[in-house]
Amino acid sequence: MALALVETKFFLPHARAGLIARTRLDAVLSGRRSRLTLLSAPAGFGKTTLLAQWLRTEAERSDLRIAWVSLDEGDQVTQTFWTYVLTALERAAPGSGSAALQLVASGQPVEAVLAAVLNELSVLPDDVVLVLDDYHLAECPEIQPGMTFLVDRLPPQVRLVIITRADPALALARLRVRGELTEVRAADLRFTDAEAARFLSEASGHDLTAAEVSALGARTEGWIASLQLAALSLRERTDTSGFIAGFTGTDRYVVDYLVEEVLDREPTGVRDFLLTTSILDRLCGPLCDAVTTANGGQQALASLERRNLFIVPLDDQRHWYRYHHLFADVLRAHLLRERPEAVHGLHQRASLWYAEAGQLEEAVRHALAADDAESAADLIELALPELRRDRRENLLRRWADELPPDVVGRRPVLAVGLVGGLMASNDFGGVAERLREAEAMLTRPPSELIVSDIDELPRLPAALETFRAGLALIEGDLAGALTHATQAQAEAIEGDHLMHASAAGLAGLATWAGGDIIAAHRAYQAAADGLTKAGHIADVLGCSLTLSDMELALGRLSEAERTLEHALKLAERHSADRPQIMRGTADMLVGLSRSAWHRNDLGAAAEYLRRADELGEPGGLPQHPYRWRVALARLRTADGDFVAALDLIDEAERVYVGDFSPAVHPLHATRARVLAASGDLRGAAAWARVHDVRVDSDLTYLHEYEHLTLCRILLAENASLSVRDAAALLDRLLVQALDGGRIGTVIEVEVLRAMAAGAVGDDRGALSALESAVDLAEPDGWIRVLVDAVAMMAPVIATLAKRRPRSAFIRELLAASTPARDDAPETQSEPPPPPILVDPLSDRELDVLRLLASDLDGPAIARELVVSLNTVKTHTKHIYTKLDVNNRRSAVTRAHQMGLTR
Repeated sequence: MALALVETKFFLPHARAGLIARTRLDAVLSGRRSRLTLLSAPAGFGKTTLLAQWLRTEAERSDLRIAWVSLDEGDQVTQTFWTYVLTALERAAPGSGSAALQLVASGQPVEAVLAAVLNELSVLPDDVVLVLDDYHLAECPEIQPGMTFLVDRLPPQVRLVIITRADPALALARLRVRGELTEVRAADLRFTDAEAARFLSEASGHDLTAAEVSALGARTEGWIASLQLAALSLRERTDTSGFIAGFTGTDRYVVDYLVEEVLDREPTGVRDFLLTTSILDRLCGPLCDAVTTANGGQQALASLERRNLFIVPLDDQRHWYRYHHLFADVLRAHLLRERPEAVHGLHQRASLWYAEAGQLEEAVRHALAADDAESAADLIELALPELRRDRRENLLRRWADELPPDVVGRRPVLAVGLVGGLMASNDFGGVAERLREAEAMLTRPPSELIVSDIDELPRLPAALETFRAGLALIEGDLAGALTHATQAQAEAIEGDHLMHASAAGLAGLATWAGGDIIAAHRAYQAAADGLTKAGHIADVLGCSLTLSDMELALGRLSEAERTLEHALKLAERHSADRPQIMRGTADMLVGLSRSAWHRNDLGAAAEYLRRADELGEPGGLPQHPYRWRVALARLRTADGDFVAALDLIDEAERVYVGDFSPAVHPLHATRARVLAASGDLRGAAAWARVHDVRVDSDLTYLHEYEHLTLCRILLAENASLSVRDAAALLDRLLVQALDGGRIGTVIEVEVLRAMAAGAVGDDRGALSALESAVDLAEPDGWIRVLVDAVAMMAPVIATLAKRRPRSAFIRELLAASTPARDDAPETQSEPPPPPILVDPLSDRELDVLRLLASDLDGPAIARELVVSLNTVKTHTKHIYTKLDVNNRRSAVTRAHQMGLTR
């Protein structure tokens, strides 16, 4: 279940009739361009109204882009908070937040998420204002580090505005000293006598004397909400002087007094409606009808709005509303004082309405507020299958903390479901104890247990074994993982495709980590088949990606392509009737890009990556962000752009998610390969020392890629001792790979053995090893692994070509390894030329494009080119237009495809 965004949270608040111009405050907001603008004051000081009014004026004068988010307590979750912020930015500046949204959805570190959006924002041609309204409701320790990172790195054209009742936990003193903070506080927001006079005259209908305005202003200290409440009371008064004279007390008493005045003067029906519906954060007619057990809710809301009675519309259709926060707080306090016994019942009615409307999260929240944890537990338990299928483990993780232990302790189905949510969230603390408690529950008499979803009960023994298998796998206990997975399959009931598939998948992962890829492939294929039957299509795509990894290791390049193409068609079929692309589709395209790279079809590889990038956040699984970067790094390396390749690998490390899969191709080793290929042998050798990769190490499958990387480094050093060490290690690796049936590894080993033999003048040995590699590579078209060897062993390749004059594979290999000449005639075997731009990029635009492919932000690009930031933004805007893209990463991918950055 994808995160359901409340659209009204992105709406700039409507302009109200009778607003008082705040010229002096507009000047403060428009004056200094600060990194952070802070509007901090208690409730009811008009912070939001002031900023919305100012933004509308500014937007009319310029191309200002506005990203607005109204926050609430539900945003105290990292993924939820940043999803709202990034979505607001994406809508204000299309293309700026799409990549970051993909990262946050897959659970990437906040720094990686923010780095992605900041890089895009840094090259925007227009200014952006990001507004976080009611920030105090969302602020928590989980959010604070990301906010600090954001504030410290904002590009010049982005201005952050925080509206809050309490100062945020940011380095305000440092920003203040640097002149990077604009502050608007309660003392600034208070109405002056002139502003109060204009406001009270319009709102109350009375022409107050200067003395009366001054007295009321002094008693309210210019607090706008108090003045608004006073104006409402004054509407029905004739003795204005007497009212103002008796209007005394601190803010809290003033508010209580005025609300009593307002509420007491409302008809009983309106007063009851206000108090009864005050428990709701958002209001609509049907919901109000359900809570009040009466009709006419929509008409009542419309009437309140017309009378300006502290109600705020949340959409253009006037369907959803909310009460002014201050007014809602006071209404709830009065409700608790007058009808405390009714509060739980009101929350229960709200929960029932939300449950019937299919809004599970709100239904559970109101049930918990009603102190009705049993109903909340019922709702969650019955929704477990859908929550699992839609990957809403974030909700399950939260509810695991909110539900009372004594409620969960009587519900085995719920208890096991919460364990699943915790493990899917990679939150393993306390899981073992929860599993023990769930197992103990199953030994108790049925009369002591509560089961809402009876169909789930028989699945629990297998589920418990599956989760124990997962815990063992995380702890590195491969034997234990296999034992529990086997027991899970034995315990699974007939027809429980999901449980059989889950157990088979965990067994496959454990077997894969142990090096038996053939058995792992068999288990994972069974998992994919079971998930298909269970209807978990996104998980089928994840399995297909892993299957293709295994098939490449086994040397089955064509089979890996068929696996990915089949999954891609499956995703397309299941996406046909859905509003969004099937999650995992982008991963299939990245996998196909890797296969095209192995065939040395670099144009096709780039095209697959472009298509994957265009799908955006909804199309990718958790591993997609790092896999995409590694795939593009391969292309950069093939182009000889080693700096860009290394930058991409650095990004991949920041966004890496390994899930439960073994790290058989660690990124640090991939980085070492690029270093060696670039000629930085000192850096590559340092990698081997840091990670303790030695020629005499014990060989295991999990470290096979690292040992092969070490061999490449030793061969690149080309010293006699290094070559001998590499040859000896390669002989050992060959035996191990042959024993495991890992033909993909055997091909690479034989190529490296040929290079080692050629380096010491052993042409016969080189030819023998190279022939073995070609024999294995030719049937499936493994070209790329041989390309680098050709340049180092020209005589041996020539001999092989004479022996196999009719081999199209050899001819293709020679063509791929021969540098293109400007005067070479065109032939049918040459790849098609890249697309031609109708409006070519200028030399300076090409310079900017080259730097967009780096980690530099907008100001750094400007410094590098010795131009202004505005010039960089203008060039970037032209580049996006000419390449027909709307974000930085897409521009880089399209440029690579068109050969513009080689």
